[in-house]
Amino acid sequence: MRRKGEISRKTSETEINLSIDLDGDGTADLATSIPFLDHMLNLFARHSGVNLFIRGQGDTHIDDHHLAEDLGICLGEAVKKALGDKGGIRRYGAVSIPMDETLCNVAVDISGRPYLVYHSSLKDRRIGGFDSSLLREFFKAFTDHAGITLHINVLYGRNTHHMAEAIFKAFAHAFKEAVTVERKMSGVLSTKGSLD
Repeated sequence: MRRKGEISRKTSETEINLSIDLDGDGTADLATSIPFLDHMLNLFARHSGVNLFIRGQGDTHIDDHHLAEDLGICLGEAVKKALGDKGGIRRYGAVSIPMDETLCNVAVDISGRPYLVYHSSLKDRRIGGFDSSLLREFFKAFTDHAGITLHINVLYGRNTHHMAEAIFKAFAHAFKEAVTVERKMSGVLSTKGSLD
């Protein structure tokens, strides 16, 4: 049975329809209204092997903050729904990914406990027209709503685009490892018997 999650969210600031298939082939159909996030989420889908569909719009005439954050909320809720009781998953994933001069380390624990550690010198740099500080807001919203512990550490780098790409590629590979189902394992990987 395929692990899928679908979320629709409408507020006075944003409107988002999002679906994810954790057992996909890396296909992405994205129109978030934020071109840079489309690019990053396309990388995530391709490198994690999930199928991802997103339609999003919001008050981007003000700035991208509300929409970026709400996209993180919706992705987190869809992932949580797709994971169900988390039975059989590896739970943990960790990887280091180079992107030219940049190196990023990401570790994931699908623990049921939301926590984000985010170390990056991107801070408030601009990547084209995109405010890179919103990447942290996106991942904070994602972890809070997915119930996932996520550590993102950009160890070094100069080019802002490369740093952002390394983050999403490393996140994708660590996520892929964590959600992989171990066929020989029954139940969840926890002595408590629950990952909620």
